Formats: sequence, C-alpha cells, structure tokens
Amino acid sequence: MQGPFNRSGKSKPMGEINVVPFIDVMLVLLVIFMITAPMLTQGVQVELPQVSSQPIDEQENDPIIISVDSDGGYFITLGEDSTSVTLDEMSQRVVAILQRRPGTPVMVRGDRNVAYGQIVVLMSTLQGAGVANVGLLSEPPQDG
Repeated sequence: MQGPFNRSGKSKPMGEINVVPFIDVMLVLLVIFMITAPMLTQGVQVELPQVSSQPIDEQENDPIIISVDSDGGYFITLGEDSTSVTLDEMSQRVVAILQRRPGTPVMVRGDRNVAYGQIVVLMSTLQGAGVANVGLLSEPPQDG
C-alpha cells in the first residue's frame, strides 16, 4: 500500500501545515492596505454637530468669518471689517491673523446657491493654512 498511511514503517504521516499559501495571501492584503490607506485619510476634517444647533456663546476673540457669495466671491470678515479677497489672499490673511491671535475661531458662511465643491475647496485651503477646526454658519429656519 502506498501513500502517507503506509503501515510498513518506512514513512510517517505528514503532520505539518503548508503555510506558503497563507503567506502569499497576507502579502497581497498588506499591499492592498498600503495602497488604500492614504486614500482613506484625504478630505477636510469637520466636526459635525450631534444634536440640533444652538447659538454660539460670546467669545473674547471675534471669529474670522469667511463668506462665499452666490457669484463665488470670497470675503473675509474680522469684527466689523469685511474685505473681498481671492482664495490665495484669504489663506495668507488667515495665517497672519492666527499668528497674531492664536485660538481665533474660523467660521465659513456660504450662500445656498454656491456649488458644494467651492465650499470644499475653501475648507481645504483653510486646512492647508493651519486651521484645525472650521465652523459652518447657518440661519435658523423661518416659521410660517
């Protein structure tokens, strides 16, 4: 009788597991995760509210408010001063303000008719300028 269950005593049954296929699968999974991991971390980090929003409490620093009008123009407002700026100028001004007054909150106010992509570009630019958290401003719904 031939095979691993030969009773002649010449060969013993093989008691080892062949792990080469498992190593191959693990290496393929490692490569897949190495390729997909950087794709998962792209985007703009935004803290979304968990419940209905409440008015913001008064703060000692006036927030930086970046507005996008319906034509796609950018405006930066600090206190009572509002200035029309380009995207690059806005980034430079925000960096300068945050260097002088760290911890100043940054808020984005966008017109409802502005394309979502333009707001995402704005928020990505703010993130590149070193803004950790960006708030989104809205108006309460009108009754009636």
